[in-house]
Amino acid sequence: MKFTLPIFLFLLCSFGFSQDYYPKDYFGNPLDVTLVLSGSFAELRSNHFHSGLDIKTQQREGLKVYAAASGYVSRIKISHFGYGKALYITHPNGYTTVYAHLQKFSPELEAYIKKVQYEKESFEVEVFPNTQDLIVEKGEVIAYSGNTGGSGGPHLHFEIRDNEERPINPMLFGIDIKDTTLPVIKDVYVYPTGLNSYVNKSNEKQKLRLISLPNGDYTVENIQAFGKIGFAIESNDRQDLAYNNNGVYNIQTFFNGNKKIDIDFKRFSFDETKHLNRFIDYSHYKTDKQRLQKLFIEPKNPLSLYKESDNQGYIMIEDSTSSVYKVAVKDFKNNTTWLTINIEGKKEQDIKLKDSFVSSYYIYADKTNELVNKNISIEFYPDTFYDDFYMDFSVSNDTIKLHDDIIPVKKHFKITYDISKYNSPDADKLYIARLVGYYKYPWYSNTTKEQNLIYTITDDLGTYALITDLIEPTIRPINFKDGQWLSKYRYLKLKIDDEGSGISNYRATINGKWVLMEYDYKTKTLTYDFNDKIITDTKNNLKLIVTDNVGNNSTFETTFYRK
Repeated sequence: MKFTLPIFLFLLCSFGFSQDYYPKDYFGNPLDVTLVLSGSFAELRSNHFHSGLDIKTQQREGLKVYAAASGYVSRIKISHFGYGKALYITHPNGYTTVYAHLQKFSPELEAYIKKVQYEKESFEVEVFPNTQDLIVEKGEVIAYSGNTGGSGGPHLHFEIRDNEERPINPMLFGIDIKDTTLPVIKDVYVYPTGLNSYVNKSNEKQKLRLISLPNGDYTVENIQAFGKIGFAIESNDRQDLAYNNNGVYNIQTFFNGNKKIDIDFKRFSFDETKHLNRFIDYSHYKTDKQRLQKLFIEPKNPLSLYKESDNQGYIMIEDSTSSVYKVAVKDFKNNTTWLTINIEGKKEQDIKLKDSFVSSYYIYADKTNELVNKNISIEFYPDTFYDDFYMDFSVSNDTIKLHDDIIPVKKHFKITYDISKYNSPDADKLYIARLVGYYKYPWYSNTTKEQNLIYTITDDLGTYALITDLIEPTIRPINFKDGQWLSKYRYLKLKIDDEGSGISNYRATINGKWVLMEYDYKTKTLTYDFNDKIITDTKNNLKLIVTDNVGNNSTFETTFYRK
């Protein structure tokens, strides 16, 4: 790593980025292995589009990660969750590359960030080095691949962002993945829209029976329809060297030969990514665990993925007509799968109308809505939701039924309890939990106390309750015991856990000095690296304090020896 370079190299380009031009030879591969993906760009994830490529690391950690191009390290962030250990490099052409879920950084970067961690006495840090602090060259080892943060297995998450921090598909820049495999369409649904629209004599959403053709394309049994209708599909792609499913690159639809919609997964902004829940059938996903991609655009959908649309992707079927609706699903290498749907226009007299839920609580999407019941209030701000709807709301003791989680939420809303009926010290140990899963497990929702009020800001509907946590966190050593000689040990490991509100923070000292302990929430493990060289004494006292989210804490102390 070099630490001097003329500053003019880092005067970022002032011109705007062309939407159609991406330099093909500028960025190199970040790993020295055949690139195989476990996740593709803009793949559908929970509440967001995937912002990069997840590159497989042969089911192991510690592969060398290389700078994709020359530049300077503009950001380093270490967190327990999310990207874990992440590195950002800004390049002279204005783009930024991102490398996430890293095991560790290169020695120079590791020393730089550990100095910051010890100064701040925190494992979680975020720094923005100056342009001259950390210069890197293309192909230089900057880190080692890992599994930190919210990663579900060893891999490298790699991004390319433009000068507005918008992620762009790295494959547009020449990052090549072998792929001769056709995308797959797994399911197709049809959606009558409005009371005067129907398919096969029904006004309800329907699953159509998919028929596979020998060439890899699909069709369905002919349908009879009338009025305004739309379609949704579940589709995915596979690369040649991987068995896992990835997202597709482009979806187009055609009605009687005319293009109706063009959905292009090239680039998006982080501001719009949560609107994925408007792109998919959110209710279907929550009930059936299947993400259906809607091939029509509903109101208040701001996604920039739509390059073309005619009548928002909907089609109009008239009586006594014959029509053909086609869907083309493409991957980045232009492998294309077609779905053909033949539609007979037929107006019916008697149709089955879909059932609608009605309650005493009607929510207006564009207004402030407040629900109050005894000591509980819920405030929804304007534009919290996409659509008006009847809410299923009830209170039993301190448990709130706030609809089922089948309505997509755009903005956070506030749940407040008046806890004046609770006596101290019990009131100090209260928190608001979302009850999740079949057994309604209490999941801590970030809770704030202000005098006799306790509230949470959340963006999930569902069931909430007020919970008391009187249980202290637990601490136990993993690879040592009290009074042990640890001269040949590289690491000191402990397991911490909390069965109530969850762990909020921890603090470890050796001989009274703060020491850096890395926390892996997936394994509930704290690890101290003796290579930090904080210890110089033979006899040493380790003290660890772990605090949960309502203030319960546990203290663990032990003595160990080291030459």
